[in-house]
Formats: sequence, C-alpha cells, structure tokens
Amino acid sequence: MKKRIILSFLAALTAIVLAACGNSDTDSGTADNASGNSEETASAIDEIKERGTLRVAVFSDKPPFGYVDSNGENQGYDVVLAKRLAKDLLGDESKVEYVLTEAQARVDLLKSDKVDVVLANFTVTPERQEQVDFANPYMKVAIGVVSPNTAPIESVGQLEGKKVIVTKGTTAETYFMKNHPEIELVKYDQNTEAFEALKDGRGDAMAQDNALLFGWANENPDFTVALSSLGDLDYIAPAVQKGNTELLEWLNTELEALGGEQFFHKAYDETLKPAFGENISADDVVVEGKREE
Repeated sequence: MKKRIILSFLAALTAIVLAACGNSDTDSGTADNASGNSEETASAIDEIKERGTLRVAVFSDKPPFGYVDSNGENQGYDVVLAKRLAKDLLGDESKVEYVLTEAQARVDLLKSDKVDVVLANFTVTPERQEQVDFANPYMKVAIGVVSPNTAPIESVGQLEGKKVIVTKGTTAETYFMKNHPEIELVKYDQNTEAFEALKDGRGDAMAQDNALLFGWANENPDFTVALSSLGDLDYIAPAVQKGNTELLEWLNTELEALGGEQFFHKAYDETLKPAFGENISADDVVVEGKREE
C-alpha cells in the first residue's frame, strides 16, 4: 500500500515538473517571438532620429550635382536636397553624414546599411529597382555624348571604329554594352578620370548623363555635347534600402511638399544654372518631386 502511494506521488511530481518545463519553453518562445517582432517593426525614422544624423551617399567628383569644394565642403544640387531632408527630419540641415561614393558602389552602400539614402545622381532603371527602392524623381535625364569641337559626334553611327569613354556603373556604360556592343568602351572608376582621359585624347568621345555633360562642356569650351540625347528619357531619384517602406513613404511625402514650393527650381538656380549657362532651361532638367505625366 505504501509502495503504491509513493509511486503515485512520484508520478504526480514528474507531471508537475514537465508541465513547468513546458510552460517555461512556451514563455521563452513567446518572449523570443515578441523580441523578434519588436526588431522587425523597429522604426527606420526613429533609428535615424536616435542616431542624430541622416546618412546620405553623394558624389565627391560630379559637379554641379555632388562634389567637394576647395574648402573640403560638400556642395551641389544633391547636397542642397540632402540638407533640406535633414532639416525637415531632424530639425537641422547640418545633421547630414555625407558618405562619398562612386557610381558602382551606390547599391552596395544601401544593401550593407551604410547609408539611409542615396542622392548620388542615381538614375532609375529596372535592374536597379530589383535591388533598391526609388522614391519620387527630382530630375530627368538622358544619355549624352561629349566630343571635341574639332571632331564633334552628332550620331551613334559616327562612333563606329572609335573609342567611347564611360564611367563604370553608369547608365551610359549599360546602354552601350546592351545596344552597341560593337563600339569599344574605355572604362574608368571615377568621373574625374574619365574627363581627364577625354581631354588627353584617350578616347574620341565620352558618354554620360547629358545634364552632367552640359555643365562640363560649359566649363570646357573646346568640347561640345553635339549628341545630347540617346535612348529613353530617364529619371533621377533618391533611393533607400529595399523594403524600407517607412523611409520611402516619408521621402515621397517630403518630395511632393518640396515640389509644392518649387524647391527644385530654386535649387537649380542656385547650383545648376551657373554651371549650365543660359542655353539650358530648368524645365529641361528639373522635376518637382513627382513623376511627370
């Protein structure tokens, strides 16, 4: 009799211990899930505010869009926008952490979470849209070709048997590789290298965004953008990490608000007009914060 009582007591004790362990696992799992959900729903905007700076990728060598001046200060059309974003998000236009980039590194900076926004004259393409999310556009652009005044290139046909200079990671490089593989490309990592190569005669012409070429040719009167538009009209827009819906929606709302006050026309007059001269109209370049119909 005593033996049966002892066995019954041990069985009941075992059941209690097992139940306690099971509840502990469940509670732990619930806690883990809650923690995981908390991480998944962490606010991208709150993270930026907590950090106190907006990390923005810009060019250092692409005036008048993004460049470093003789005083070591970031300047240009993209930089004016970066400052305004920081002012409206963080209350201070100086709260920008500029991350200098080259064209081929822009996607990787977002994927590796080294920047919040790319403003490095980033043209929207289907291939890039698979890797990053683009906000509303603030510029429109096409591929252009700049060449010496002594031998102006006015059509793609004139490039047969000639060398075309391009910067790696640009839409110009992609366009010629896809549509004109017969044309020899001379590729450089940086815009400054590419322009120097053109001036040194290491290529017969250079292909790049036409807006950039307009400004450069205005500063280098021995060259002309005789072929000002190739392919389709494209748009330049801010980009964020793929899936960062909160920041993307904030940017779109911000860009539309800026468009309502003609912010980008004012930025054009401040940064681009002095570089382009009087032959280019702001309406040829500027988009006020949303895709044109």
